[in-house]
Amino acid sequence: MVKEEHKKWYSPNLSGEIDMLIFGHSGIPILLFPTSMGRYFENKDFRLIDSVEGFVNEGKIKIYCPDGVDKLSWYNKSIHPADRVKNHIWYDKYLLEEVAPLARHETGHNKIITAGCSFGGYHAANFAFRHPWLVSHMFSMSGAFDISGQLDGFYNDDVYFNNPVDYLLNNSNPELHYMKIVLGTTDRDMCRPDNERLSGILRQKGIDHWLDIRQNADHDWPIWREMFPNYIAQL
Repeated sequence: MVKEEHKKWYSPNLSGEIDMLIFGHSGIPILLFPTSMGRYFENKDFRLIDSVEGFVNEGKIKIYCPDGVDKLSWYNKSIHPADRVKNHIWYDKYLLEEVAPLARHETGHNKIITAGCSFGGYHAANFAFRHPWLVSHMFSMSGAFDISGQLDGFYNDDVYFNNPVDYLLNNSNPELHYMKIVLGTTDRDMCRPDNERLSGILRQKGIDHWLDIRQNADHDWPIWREMFPNYIAQL
């Protein structure tokens, strides 16, 4: 059994209460995002936590599963696209100013790992590339990295600075070259072109990474449960 803790607190950045599940007692902190519009318990329910149970129990990693706000941001068609992006920026501030400091304090590690499946892969990549001084590893599993399709053609600076395939080309932060980056995808993954595109951008910038294309697999939890422990084993 993995040690599990539920935290709920009032977030000043999000102006409301938000939940998070934490797994483990010590180790490198991993910020593990849910998929599109997923909740903080999704990675537990779909047994992604179970797939790395041994690493958690031996104190190699401690996993932080924050709630998502995609329903209020990227998928919120009831508000203007500019406001969708602004809601995501508040989420980024919540992660940066509330979740990351908690994880660093509890584990004693200066840097964190970001990870996620599907749209969670976007969150993992965007947070890592926006704050590379804070992130040592980024593990994306079947991620999608271009959020322009969520905004009905709208574009401004806020969109640019939250769309990795745009801003990464002009990001010269040297910390990016120290980050261990894994882009996991499959031969039948609908997000495979996204991963190949991002890999091309990283390659163009001379940023070392691993484009891991698995064979005979779909965009689904079974392959993510294989990928995640494979990546953790390399820490």
